[in-house]
Amino acid sequence: MADDLGYGDLGSYGQRYIRTPQLDRMARQGIRFTQFYAASPVCAPSRASFMTGQHQGHAHIRGNTSLKRERVPLRPGDITIAEILKGAGYRTGVIGKWGLGEPGTSGIPNRQGFDYWFGYLNQGHAHNYYPDYLWRNEEQVSLKQGTYSHDLFTAEALEFIRRERMAPFFLYLAYTIPHANNELGRETGNGMQVPDDSPYTIEPWSPQQKNYAAMVTRLDADVGKILALLADLNLDQNTLVLFTTDNGPQGLDEGGYDLKLFGSNGPFRGQKRDLYEGGIRVPLIARWPARIKPGQVSDHIWTQWDFMATAADLVGLKPPRESDGMSMSRALLGRRQKGHKYVYFEFHEPTFAQALRMGRWKAVRRGPNAPVELFDLQTDIGEQKDLSLAHPQLVSQMIELMTHEHIESEHWPTL
Repeated sequence: MADDLGYGDLGSYGQRYIRTPQLDRMARQGIRFTQFYAASPVCAPSRASFMTGQHQGHAHIRGNTSLKRERVPLRPGDITIAEILKGAGYRTGVIGKWGLGEPGTSGIPNRQGFDYWFGYLNQGHAHNYYPDYLWRNEEQVSLKQGTYSHDLFTAEALEFIRRERMAPFFLYLAYTIPHANNELGRETGNGMQVPDDSPYTIEPWSPQQKNYAAMVTRLDADVGKILALLADLNLDQNTLVLFTTDNGPQGLDEGGYDLKLFGSNGPFRGQKRDLYEGGIRVPLIARWPARIKPGQVSDHIWTQWDFMATAADLVGLKPPRESDGMSMSRALLGRRQKGHKYVYFEFHEPTFAQALRMGRWKAVRRGPNAPVELFDLQTDIGEQKDLSLAHPQLVSQMIELMTHEHIESEHWPTL
């Protein structure tokens, strides 16, 4: 899982400037989904929905911080995808950015079903690519000055795969690239923190654009290293590898990177923190040579909170009753798949907002008392033409569904 990577940042999704040969090859060797959704347009809630299989109307974590500016951890009773897979005999690991529990809380990975953990617990800490320390399980580990954390994550991932290769394993590799160092961005104007800007040094772009492109290409190369190791260990045929990102691309205010040059949000309106497509529609590539035929492209609609039900189905188990997800194993394998009647989104920055996708139709309400906008994504992928006045009955139906899917949260009350 990348961090703040846009739908349009990969060559297989239309990128023309940034080089992503490994992920483009992965797409050719497997299946690429064009209508896959993050659960939220920011980090922690997306990851919470991915981990627990609950959409944002039901999930315990619905923002990076609560409306009281507190970080809310996963609870002891929350069931994660790691716990489900451990029940099927899998060894479980998470490397990179967690964001679902501070030190000593019930939300840390080792208390949520993971056998091994290395990385950042706090997502604010994860803005710094040259940290003084990271966490290994429940121990704080000091780092040598000048250590680029992303490179450590790749090394840790490769070692985890070597160590666990003799039995089934699940690795959640939560890279921080290409998220900006927000604090550095506010201080210097360039928060796109990377050791060097190759292979884009001579391009006539701003330093921020060069660095962003370099981060994405570095990410791509490291995905290639993981795929190469699986092949070297004779594991690649029977290993399912999924690549996605947590939400849409960041704006100028975070690291000084302007998404317009590269078209990071693809053909969509909006970006990170928007419930328009640019904030929540993200890439998903799946490669599993023994099961997935190469060269496929699917427009099947599914979401991050479907991962738990899908993983459970693939290992012969059932997801917990609290899960909102649906097994998409047939879609993953390129077969005819029953779909969602609708998918629901909500967001709480700076105020309560909702969206609902139902077939070709998308409703967006940008505030609790705001009018509902209605778009036909089949004819208006950029969500430019509001059709709500022309379809009042459909709007009423979608409002009813949005009301039904939202359960009030003590940490994110409706304002």
